[in-house]
Amino acid sequence: MKSRNLRIVIVTGLSGSGKTTTLKVLEDSSFYCVDNLPPILFPEFIKLCEGFTWRKIEKIGLGMDIRGRDFLKEYPQVVEQLHAEGYNPEIIFLDSTDEILVRRYSETRRQHPLAHEGSILEGIRLEREQLAELRKNAHMVIDTSKYTVHELREYIFAAFHAPTPKSRLAIHIISFGYRYGIPYDADIVIDVRFLPNPFFVDTLRLFSGDDEKVKRFVLEKTETQRFLAKFEDLLHFLIPLYEKEGKSNLTIAIGCTGGRHRSVSIVSYLKDKFDKNVYAIDARHRDVDKV
Repeated sequence: MKSRNLRIVIVTGLSGSGKTTTLKVLEDSSFYCVDNLPPILFPEFIKLCEGFTWRKIEKIGLGMDIRGRDFLKEYPQVVEQLHAEGYNPEIIFLDSTDEILVRRYSETRRQHPLAHEGSILEGIRLEREQLAELRKNAHMVIDTSKYTVHELREYIFAAFHAPTPKSRLAIHIISFGYRYGIPYDADIVIDVRFLPNPFFVDTLRLFSGDDEKVKRFVLEKTETQRFLAKFEDLLHFLIPLYEKEGKSNLTIAIGCTGGRHRSVSIVSYLKDKFDKNVYAIDARHRDVDKV
């Protein structure tokens, strides 16, 4: 069947991971959003939206989570039906660490939907287990553990609000420290631990890679300039291929030992190299404030 132009984003994931915030940002980005609609009703709802005469709807956001009865049983056949009818739904899965989810529930005093008589942690464990297959098949997994509400809003807005019709690809660049683990939502991971380390310079150690003195130390090195020339050339080659393949989000992770100096300087440099009139750009330093 001929592919339809309607963009459909299904937002799902762990309870407390930020689905409500994500749907609100999609609304601000001209998506027509509905939360917790039973999946079995998705096809009919989408057809109704296409038939609206008082408003042209081109983008739909649908919230789907464990609260919906039979949702785990319904969603595979519903997604298959949508594909058969010419739609191409994007499934976005929001995740977070157990520690952060427990903290969020403790702060809001909400009851986890699967906790029942058990602890919040047990409810999270059960939900994570039940949603494992859905997470595996998602088009995009977003770890919200390190985001504040405002940072998550900025990330989602950059991902789904392309500034011009020239490209649907949103580019996310993140610095990180290897001692804290690789971001699992990264598409491209680059290790810059081969660059000279400002940590071993007494006058630079206490500053971050966003400081001008540290930037000059990192970026003016011959090996850094050669690396950046080759890496930019690689990105210029790869990005059009990702766009051609239909990818809507590309996450580039740059890592050094602690995520405070070298990776931060490289990310700060790279974010200004993309044309903001073509791509939505989001830059974030995950570990810059860790000691």
